[in-house]
Amino acid sequence: MARSFMSTPPAPAPPPPAPDSPRESESPPPPGVQGDLEMELMGLANALYNLGTTVVGDLTKEKDKPGGGGKQVGARVNDVINHLATLDDMSQAIDTMIPMQVLMDIDNSRNPMLLTKERLERAATENQFMNGKIHAIDSYKKYLDEALIQNFPELREYLTEDSASDVAQPIKVEEDAAVPSTSIANGA
Repeated sequence: MARSFMSTPPAPAPPPPAPDSPRESESPPPPGVQGDLEMELMGLANALYNLGTTVVGDLTKEKDKPGGGGKQVGARVNDVINHLATLDDMSQAIDTMIPMQVLMDIDNSRNPMLLTKERLERAATENQFMNGKIHAIDSYKKYLDEALIQNFPELREYLTEDSASDVAQPIKVEEDAAVPSTSIANGA
């Protein structure tokens, strides 16, 4: 009974993912060329795995039997070559550029997601550092304004944060500050 249920599936199922594939728990590949490319890459990975296991299997057979098994390796190599040719044909339709740093990380057996994580952490750290600088400058401005108001009470209206616009404030300060500075210079 279970056998007849298994032999007549309602719809053709996609090929099963490799045992170590992350695709098993994630969403299906995207539609279109990118999804086709992803599936072809998974097929290439599977073909390379099959080639490796065939070569290892043939090497162990050669110890036992001195003359057979070369045909399977040739078929596996042809399968890998076919996948590579298909990928080369598909590459003509894709204009996505991959940063060299990502390719170098892959060549050096590093996960590109770690690079992304490191950059995000670095950006967060720099953001916190910059926020600290902004806070320090705001704090300094507040203390400076308080000291200026204490020593020059006539500047209170220009230094308070209740002023209408920041654009008009420096112009007024410059116009009014030019007169007192000459009187201070004359008095000194």
